[in-house]
This record gives sequence, structure tokens and C-alpha cells, in this order.
Amino acid sequence: MTESIDPRPTAARLLAASLATHGVDRMFSVAGESYLSLLDALHDLPDIDLVTCRHEGSAGFMAVADAKLTGRAGVFLVSRGPGATNATIAVHAANEDATPLVLLVGGVTTGETDRESFQDFDAGRLFGGMAKAVWTVLEPENLCEFLARAFSLAESGTPGPVVLILPENMLTRRTDAAPTRRAEVDVAEVGPASLAKVRQLLTAAQRPVLLVGSRLNRAGGREAIRAAAERHRLPVLTSNKNQHLYNNRDAQYAGHLHNNTQAAQRSAVDKADLVVAVGTRLDVVTTKDHTFPASPEPRQPLVHVYPDAARLGPYHRPQLGICADPVAFLQALADSPPVPPAGDRDAWIAELHGIEERKARWEPVRAPDGVVFGAVAAALDDLTHGDVTIVVDSGTFTSWIYRYVRFGRRGRLVGISSSAMGFGVPGGVAAAMRCAKAGTPVVVVVGDGGFLMNPSELITAVERHLRLVIVVANNGSYGTIRLHQEREYPGRVTGTELKNPDFARLAEAFGAAGFTATTDQEVRASLLKALSNDGPAVVDVRTSLSYITAYKTIPTDRGR
Repeated sequence: MTESIDPRPTAARLLAASLATHGVDRMFSVAGESYLSLLDALHDLPDIDLVTCRHEGSAGFMAVADAKLTGRAGVFLVSRGPGATNATIAVHAANEDATPLVLLVGGVTTGETDRESFQDFDAGRLFGGMAKAVWTVLEPENLCEFLARAFSLAESGTPGPVVLILPENMLTRRTDAAPTRRAEVDVAEVGPASLAKVRQLLTAAQRPVLLVGSRLNRAGGREAIRAAAERHRLPVLTSNKNQHLYNNRDAQYAGHLHNNTQAAQRSAVDKADLVVAVGTRLDVVTTKDHTFPASPEPRQPLVHVYPDAARLGPYHRPQLGICADPVAFLQALADSPPVPPAGDRDAWIAELHGIEERKARWEPVRAPDGVVFGAVAAALDDLTHGDVTIVVDSGTFTSWIYRYVRFGRRGRLVGISSSAMGFGVPGGVAAAMRCAKAGTPVVVVVGDGGFLMNPSELITAVERHLRLVIVVANNGSYGTIRLHQEREYPGRVTGTELKNPDFARLAEAFGAAGFTATTDQEVRASLLKALSNDGPAVVDVRTSLSYITAYKTIPTDRGR
């Protein structure tokens, strides 16, 4: 008697098909034995690009970067135990940055849960303080429900990470369940009463500002900002690491609020008599420790528009809080009749843009200990005219990028609010894959410390023949900590000095092009070669440590 074969699909194949119907076209993974059946199912779905990574942390960083570029939840796969713990850095980053992320973890079998089995772990305790939800799927029949809930929760309200634990034996069981698709949710229109109140506040204001944030990083966002700003003559500020949301060369661009925004610029924007904050949570960096707008009572009327009611008021009490889709709000504002300005709006716009414009003028500086990194930022601005995707790692070098690179209409800044080192290289790989058809170059700017945290993903760029430029700010130091060290414990250098390899030769060992720059002229020549290279390239810039930021210097002649 021949044993019949169950024709029903396994839960793993159901999951793969559901991911496809949810519109997932790329995922990032480090292969693990706990989800072999899912890897096998993905083999038959060529429309889902499975990117093989060299570390679970960098796989997660790639998914975070991908989410920032698409506006949809990034997805990555890891195995239980060590894989899951390595993945926590990306979950933390997504949580702090309000970035939608879905992490799929291959778990131990259901019969071995909580029995001290090989690589078992308590997912709820590990991820509970960082993720919006942590769920274990025990039955194949419930798999599609949990997946749909994961995407919906990750992308709605204040976006964030959701973790799904997939027991190994659950994935191999067969089921009659059918794949589900992404839920389509209509966005409610902004109420006429709310719009009328905003218009009243704009009519009374002489010096309003429009402060825009990450929830406008999606289709139609930039266009809606520009349309509303132009219709009502509003200067535009951008929140931390969202400098690209408005053309930096436009006369109505008022600047980027970040951790190095200078006192003069903060003082100028604080003269505003109305803040219309749209799509930003008004996080601690953007608001300079909740001083603009002031907390808990702002010094000027505040209109706060965000799609999560829980974010309206806990730190900054708005005169008007509007729980609405930020793009829809700005589109409605742009479609309303122009508000007649109460004061000299042109002078106010010119004052704010003038500060930004003067700040962005690069004057070459020579330092005895290497290239002042402003030369790199200025060269990137000149060579790309701001139409470039720049992925920033964590470090003091970012201040030069924020100051001297003026992002254009096709430019993009990609960074994470948690300032976790090691994001740059994997984030750049993800960006290069997404931007390959856009025609704009992708440049990673990373410190020597951050580069060596995830250098292995350079081989992913080589394997996929990505056009990616990685600029290493090589000053032989954990620069940010050295800056704090010099302030708090001057002359007592401990734990921040770095011994580095030859980054150009290291790149060549991976199969990428490698260049070294020790002067301003070599910086420009190396960048030209790297940008025109048909594949990944690394530019090792021997950078001044004394010129630690775009605004501060430190003494470097004091030894240990």
C-alpha cells in the first residue's frame, strides 16, 4: 500500500507566498538551520530578492535603511539564539527612529520552548522593551493573521519594529490556509474645522515656520511640503537626519535641526511666532533637549500634526494637535487659498535662509594633522550638486556633511537617530540596491571606527557589483568620545585611540577599488574616480583629528 503524500503547502511556503502578496520584494538574512524550510520556499520566489549578509546586525541595518527608502516595513530573517541577539541593534535603532521593521526569527520547536534547549531564548524579555510587539506563531493556520498584523502594526501610528518567532516544526507543518495580502486603509481627510484653525493661526503669525519630519519620507511627501510652503510663504525647517526633505538651495529652506545646530541658528528660529510641526515626533535631538519648541509649554503657538494621537502633547503641549496623515494634511493646506501674511514674510524667510546659506560656504582650511573633512563635504556637494544619496554612520564627521552638503530635489540623507556605529556600510549597500535605477550616486560617509564594525558587507556590494562609494574619515580615533573626553578630562586620552589598517588595500582585497587621499586635491581626484567607478569603491581620507567637527577643534599634542 502506497502512502499518500499530503498535497497541501507547508507553513513555510504559505509564509513566503504571503510575503510576496504583501509586496515584499527584498529581504535580508543570515541563513540559519531553524528556518531552512522558509529558505527552500523562497528559492521558488524569484520576485523576492533575498540578500545574503555576513552578520545579523548588518542585515537588520540594511532592512532599516530599506524601510527609510521605500516607506514600507523592512524585513530581515535570522535564526534563534545568537542570530536573534545579534539582531537587537537594528530593532533598537528602528524603535528609536520610528522606522517600520519586521523581524522573522526561526525558533526552536514548540516542544522544546522554555526547556533550556539549544539556542533557545526568551524573545519577549529580549525584545519586549524595544519592539511594538513580539509574537510567537504556534499554528500554521494563524500564520497569515500574525503576518498581516505585524505589517499593519509596524507601519501604522508611530512606526516601529515587530518581531515574529517562527518555531521550526511549525514551519514544516502543512495547512489549508491561503496567503493574505496587505490591508488597504484609506486615510481620513483632514477636517475642515482643523484646517480653518490652522489658517487662522497662520493669518495671525508674522514669523511662522514649517517643521517637517520623517513621516513625510514617502511618496508625495516632498511635493506636499513644497506645495504648502510655496502657497503660504512658509520657511521650512527639517528634523534630525531629514535634511533632504526640502531643496537646501531653495530660498525658503530654513535649515536642518540636528545635534550640531549652532546657537545662532537656534536663536533665530526661536523668534518664530508659530511652529507648524508636521510628521515629526519632536524628538529630543530635533528640539535640542526640548527647548525648541519648549517643553512642556512652547513659547510660541504650536500646531502638531502626527498620525499617532499618543504623540500629541506628552512633551510639547500644542495649541492645536491634529491626528492625521502628514502628507494628506499638507496637501489639504496647499489646496486652500493663500493666507495673507501678517508681517514681512519675505524678510523673515530671507533671514533664516541667509543664515543657512552663509553657513554652507566652504572656505578651505589647512591642518597639520590631515585633511579637514569639510573639504570632503564641499567636494561631494560640488561634484553632485546635492543630487546624491548620502548614508551617514555615527560620528563627529557628520557635522561637516550637514553643514556643507546642500541636498537637492533628488538628494537623500539616510541615517539613524540612535547614532549606532556600524550602520553606514550595510545601510549603503541597501541604498545602492534601491537607488540603482535612480541615476543618483550613493555615498557612505563613515568613521574609521564605524567602518571596522561591519566591513564584511563590502563583499556583498562586490558580489552584487553595486555602484557604491564609501568614504572613510580616518583620524585614528573614536572622535565623538575623544571630543567629550577632551572637554571632561582634558589631556587624559584613554580608550579612544585607534590603530587602523590601510583601508584602500583592504578594499582591494575585497575586490573593490581603493583610493587614499591625504590632501584636498587628492580628495577631489579620488572622489571623481570613485564616483565614476563601475562598482564599489573605498576612499580612505586621512582626516584631521584636531578639526574634530565643523565647529570645534581640540588639541591633539597632549599625550596619554
